Amino acid sequence: MTTQLDTDDIKGLVLGLALPSMVAQFVSVLYSIVDRMYIGNIQGIGETALAGVGVCGPILTMISAFASLIGIGGGPLVSIRLGQKRDKDAEAVLSDCFIFLSLISIIVMLISFLLKDSLLWWFGASETVFPYADEYMSWYLSGTIFALLSTGMNQFIICQGYSGTAMRSVIIGAVMNIVLDPIFIFVLGMNVKGAAIATVISQLGSCIYVLSFLFRRSRLRIHIRKPSMRNFVNVCRLGLTPFLIIAFDNIMLISLNSMITKYGGGAEGDMLLSCNTILQSFMLIITMPLGGITGGTQTILGYNYGARRPDKIRLAQKYIAMLGFVFCLIMFIIARTVPDLFIRIFTRDAEYVELTKQIMRVYTLGVLALPFQYTIVDGFTGMGIFKYAFPLSAWRKFIYFACVFLIPPIWGVEAIFLCEPLSDIFGTLVSTAAYFTLGMKLLRRI
Repeated sequence: MTTQLDTDDIKGLVLGLALPSMVAQFVSVLYSIVDRMYIGNIQGIGETALAGVGVCGPILTMISAFASLIGIGGGPLVSIRLGQKRDKDAEAVLSDCFIFLSLISIIVMLISFLLKDSLLWWFGASETVFPYADEYMSWYLSGTIFALLSTGMNQFIICQGYSGTAMRSVIIGAVMNIVLDPIFIFVLGMNVKGAAIATVISQLGSCIYVLSFLFRRSRLRIHIRKPSMRNFVNVCRLGLTPFLIIAFDNIMLISLNSMITKYGGGAEGDMLLSCNTILQSFMLIITMPLGGITGGTQTILGYNYGARRPDKIRLAQKYIAMLGFVFCLIMFIIARTVPDLFIRIFTRDAEYVELTKQIMRVYTLGVLALPFQYTIVDGFTGMGIFKYAFPLSAWRKFIYFACVFLIPPIWGVEAIFLCEPLSDIFGTLVSTAAYFTLGMKLLRRI
């Protein structure tokens, strides 16, 4: 592991860590997309049930932000300790993070069950959609601990350089979900409940694989010990940025759903919610693999930051941005030319297909700016530089929120989908300016 990160072949190292992480995140998207694909094709209730799952989506992803709080918060600490040749301290961070995340998972699950109904009503469920949202969320929450541990602790496999193992852990869960979904939904006739149960079982499979590796086979292993509060504070300090990024991303989607319901009315609002669920599934195929590229390579930046090698950091970030741009360019072309191929996976209704196609082309206008935003913000996070990462991310969220609440009263509910490209473009402009001034100055100092 240390020898790999010490290499001068930065391009090869970036590709070696970024590509498996990107594939792993792409496969992990299948958890939600497969559920939505099968649910959208349930005879008679497909479109309405899809809207219900769409309301749950941002809430459940917001819960998963706690995995990032500990996983992405602890991962850079482990990388920096390894760069400083402090392997025992790195292993202590790993062990403590397992205990922290286990306790947080239980607390989050209990609180979520208590607030479940209120959250669904507050965040966009109509009377027609609520029964499907409630059923899906209730069963999904039962597997909270599996979801958070498998996702959060997988970061500690990545930061040790075992990118292939991390990818396999995600593939195991995704394949299980693909196989189990049609069995529980159609063969056993469980509909929405079946999709949630299949997902929980799949997350359990991933969780078992991740923990068995970290307890028995990895270089740094989990040891049950009294956790250090100092480690907890340091992990939360670094993990706060990705946690808030994910939490605010999902609060933005919840706000989007709420405004669609408010200004879209009954039937139109439910239809737009269904179309938005399909749209957000497509965006996950862009943002999750892109996050895999920039998140999977954080260990390179953290290691070289700890080893005080600014030239390698700059070179790595150049390759990370280039790889992300190529990926986003491909997805941008697909959104402009053949969006129907993706949309028809979820619904065959011509009216739904046409409306989703229109809003997808608007919503993805700023996609080509995203790789630079992600490279800069995740880069600062990977090096433990909270004071730059958080404000740059928060600025982009502020633009999105402002657009969500200001656009519908003036230009109508369908114009609300301009919020994403406006925030992507103007957020990236500010982040880029900050990187070439404050960021470059910081790297020169080390």
